[in-house]
Amino acid sequence: MTDALDAWSEFHVAMLGATAALAGLVIVAASVNIEKIILAKALTARLAAAIAGLVLAILTSGIALIPALEPLWFGVLLLATTAGAAGFQVHAALALRHDPGLGNTVPRAALGFLPLIAYSAAGVLLLTGLPVGLMFAAAGSLLALVVAIVISWVALVEVLR
Repeated sequence: MTDALDAWSEFHVAMLGATAALAGLVIVAASVNIEKIILAKALTARLAAAIAGLVLAILTSGIALIPALEPLWFGVLLLATTAGAAGFQVHAALALRHDPGLGNTVPRAALGFLPLIAYSAAGVLLLTGLPVGLMFAAAGSLLALVVAIVISWVALVEVLR
């Protein structure tokens, strides 16, 4: 099944570059208005979760490119790194819940969990020997990009209001 992981190498190379570039842009964009961002705890937590999601995508692609890595070990490492990023997302969801001016925060909090769900499913499927887990890992990477872009855009608009 190592061949199955090798077949995804071009995807992971592309995702590694794109995700690293986006992570850098998000950090630079946030740093321009950092004084305003740190005043809003929910905003700070959401940006941290978005960056953690991008770091998770970077790690996923980097780990997938390790030569001769067995999909089982890819699944193990994927679950471990996803657990780390999940801590940031849980913190962001709790911060959103405690921000009285945001109204219904469930959709906002749920958005950040989408890549984590895909990565978790990928890890479990790979642990059980199902190569379809590689598709879920790819979906997690793509979702991490979309979620980070949406959250970053919303955060930057909120700061400028």
